[in-house]
Amino acid sequence: MVKNLRRVTNTEKPTDNLKRLKVSIVIPAKNEEKTMVRIVEAVKKYADEIIVIDGHSKDRTREIAKSQGAIVFLDKGKGKGEAIRMGIKKAKGEITVFIDADLSHDPRDIPKLLQPIRQGKADLVIGSRRLGGSDELFGDLDKFIRETGSQIINLGINYFFKVRITDSQNGLRAIKTEVARLLGLEENVTTIEQEMLIKALKKGYRVVEVAAHEYKRKYGDSSIKLRRVWWRYLYSWIKYLIFS
Repeated sequence: MVKNLRRVTNTEKPTDNLKRLKVSIVIPAKNEEKTMVRIVEAVKKYADEIIVIDGHSKDRTREIAKSQGAIVFLDKGKGKGEAIRMGIKKAKGEITVFIDADLSHDPRDIPKLLQPIRQGKADLVIGSRRLGGSDELFGDLDKFIRETGSQIINLGINYFFKVRITDSQNGLRAIKTEVARLLGLEENVTTIEQEMLIKALKKGYRVVEVAAHEYKRKYGDSSIKLRRVWWRYLYSWIKYLIFS
């Protein structure tokens, strides 16, 4: 078992002498034309390249992303997990950052994600909504069930690896690109986030959490339908925790 998780607080300020590593920012997107200008513009200052992996949008997501200077790839329509794997494959930076296209993640948290890796203290950094707060996790029965399930998954990971994870599911994260490529990620849907964490811990990589706030979606509804995917979260949790 490994004991390799720590937290970075807001008192640990970025410094100018951090190791310079190129950053690829990957944005999985599907039908996000209303937010694409804002999200690409907001992450530019932190990125050496911006990659948008489009899930066969029926609106102008791809065109808008290209017009803002992003490199756009079309996935095979299998889900966010496939988009993340494609982003890892296409990334040219030493660090790959994942951020959602719907503006629920705050791009201003990106420096906090990058800092532990650039300081040589982490291989994977997860933005924790339990540490930074969320406008999306609470308020109705579906969200309560989702949060309860997430905490059970966190608990299992914590006891298995003797760590103190608070948010195994958040898509806002940074990882060394070479590490991501060595994990052998398989999931096609949003379960890829917990798969990435579990496999990183199993291989002994250093995992850090930083506080990150989650905002309510600006437009539309979440594509995650709990009644359709809850079993996949449970299955993949057991599969990668115990049998893989």
